[in-house]
Amino acid sequence: MQGISELIQEASSLPIEARAKIVDSLLRTLNQPNTEIETQWTAVAKRRLAELKSGKVKSIPGDQVFEKILKRFTE
Repeated sequence: MQGISELIQEASSLPIEARAKIVDSLLRTLNQPNTEIETQWTAVAKRRLAELKSGKVKSIPGDQVFEKILKRFTE
């Protein structure tokens, strides 16, 4: 059986998508998802995506969002 260091090293060499799946899977073993909350978040995400695609709402570039947050906390 591999040691933890070897597992981490091997996992670190995987493509980012594979690493994200591994991290998600491990986190779910520590904090079991609440299916009711997951269902609600999925509905919100689908609604927001539909609003973006339809043009009902406009996206704001991330750099503008972070600039606004930084400004709020430095004033």
